Amino acid sequence: MNFNVIEKDYGICINNPNHVLAFSDFTVSDGIDIIENVNILKAKDDFRATAKRAQAFNHSHSSYIAQATDSLDYFTNAYDDITIFTFMANDVVIEDFTDDLKVANSPKGFVDARINFSHVVYLDKAISPKDLLKIFKLITGVKDRVLADMALPLHIRNILNTNDFLAVLGNLPQNDGESLDINNAEYDDIDFDDLKVRISEAIEISLEDAFRYYGLTFGILDYFVSQGIQIGDLVDAGMELVEGTEITEKLRDKMKNQILRSLSDVNVVALLVAAMRAEQDLNGRGIREIDSNEGASGIYADKILGLAISNQIAGTKAAFNFKIYDEAKPGIIWGLQPVLDGIFAGLVAGCVTKIFEE
Repeated sequence: MNFNVIEKDYGICINNPNHVLAFSDFTVSDGIDIIENVNILKAKDDFRATAKRAQAFNHSHSSYIAQATDSLDYFTNAYDDITIFTFMANDVVIEDFTDDLKVANSPKGFVDARINFSHVVYLDKAISPKDLLKIFKLITGVKDRVLADMALPLHIRNILNTNDFLAVLGNLPQNDGESLDINNAEYDDIDFDDLKVRISEAIEISLEDAFRYYGLTFGILDYFVSQGIQIGDLVDAGMELVEGTEITEKLRDKMKNQILRSLSDVNVVALLVAAMRAEQDLNGRGIREIDSNEGASGIYADKILGLAISNQIAGTKAAFNFKIYDEAKPGIIWGLQPVLDGIFAGLVAGCVTKIFEE
């Protein structure tokens, strides 16, 4: 790799004195460029501000492309003739909620927070403009697929890669000292079947490494947040059907603690996630055999899962309370989607049963 990486407090310059052909969506770029420098800069995301800072970075009058970013965090992975620079910007932190549970949070809130994973990909081949564009589209598609396969919580997906960037770089063809006509030059033949596999694997690894770099993992509380459900809502729903007992703060705290204990049970979590994924597929009409237009009247899998959850928490006695909570759908349970109302009725019923056994 004939690159020099120059790091300063206001930017990173990836320099190749031999020049490369680049296709990018950068703030300062013509789309297809012959360049010496790739500049990633802390600057406002507009052309003038980014170009001004890039010119200051490039003291020689080198050709360049430039991209504005909020963060200069990056790492590099190399695979034979493929080198990937992964640039990262993240506003989300994972905080302790209890000794056993964590939750994703952001000081910016989940309206303004962002997670962006961007790439500069260099292939040590002479690649035509047409093939650079093809590779650019390939990488974009791979990123979308890999992130979709992660099935992240909805509020995380909504802030993910809303301002990411991508540049694909290839060597310049030999021109024997003559003026280079990039449209009619001789380029290397590309085996796209092989390249697709290798780039897909490399991009997937880079995204996994990026999540690992920031310690971004997501758990059951994050999926609750994505559904607009808070622990206090579940406590309210549980207390709503309690009869013959005064509802005190002590009792509410006992209910809250039991919910949190139950959410530390891997079997309860597995059942909840199974139902959430099922609900997602039903709403997205992703299962051919299920016509969501016909409604959920024929679906009782949520009752099976809800019953299993209540039984896991408090045994067979919870089955009786599950029926009551599933039919009444107190509090927030009433407004949930068809599969979700059953599982949360099961969670609440199991926890209510448990606290009155103790």
